[in-house]
Amino acid sequence: MRLLATVLLLGGLMGAGCGASEEGSILRERTWTVGVRPDLPGLGLKRADGTFEGFDVDVARYVAGRLGRKVTFVQALAADRIPKLLSGEVDLMVATFSITADRKNEVAFAGPYYVSYQDLLVRSDDTAIKNVRDLSGRRICAVRGTDAAQKVAAMRGVSVRITHADDYDGCMALLRGRQVDALTTNDVILAGLVRREGKGVRLVSAQYAEQRTGIGLRKGDPDGCEAVNKAITEMYQDGTAERLVRRWFSGTGLDPSIIEVPQFEGCD
Repeated sequence: MRLLATVLLLGGLMGAGCGASEEGSILRERTWTVGVRPDLPGLGLKRADGTFEGFDVDVARYVAGRLGRKVTFVQALAADRIPKLLSGEVDLMVATFSITADRKNEVAFAGPYYVSYQDLLVRSDDTAIKNVRDLSGRRICAVRGTDAAQKVAAMRGVSVRITHADDYDGCMALLRGRQVDALTTNDVILAGLVRREGKGVRLVSAQYAEQRTGIGLRKGDPDGCEAVNKAITEMYQDGTAERLVRRWFSGTGLDPSIIEVPQFEGCD
């Protein structure tokens, strides 16, 4: 992950109340329903008591609190994110929601609130894997419905054997059982798995295929989007973002010291 310690403010970023009417905006609501992941340690995880914890959860709490809103959380798996936004079941989606051109055809994005990279998780005793090219001829696991494993071959020309699992726990079981040699996905997801697993696995820090993760909103709410952007900016300016990154990912192999200045997505 690269910290967004300084965030560029675009010309339209003035806070709530500018531009279009608030009619239909999230700014009309005093309590926001936010979708978060229930299955990703360190990012969004559902506890036994039904509450949620993780970096994304804390980001959502900060943004809502900064804008004077209360927040309630509902779980959102990867396939649920766009449908839950479009149906109105949630007001915001803060669930490892990478910003892509295809998704922007359906929903709007504030942020990004962090920039991550695809990376590799391997067994600690496998010291031969130091970068993506070292995967040549090896077996890697990817979660069904993602294209993380295919990116290895497409971007680096590396010949790999891909094994799919239903979720990250399934991939971790294959990795521990030596049925695969590596797991690939976003580095923040892998860092969360390292945090949970403790000894026995390591993050390679290969860092390829940049991922810009944003807060999803319904289209047609520029005021709401700009207000969320302003809160994200303040989160980095007051040091909260760095504290949250260190809280959830310290000691996992993720380097929180690299500073990158992103450009916010436009609010339309």
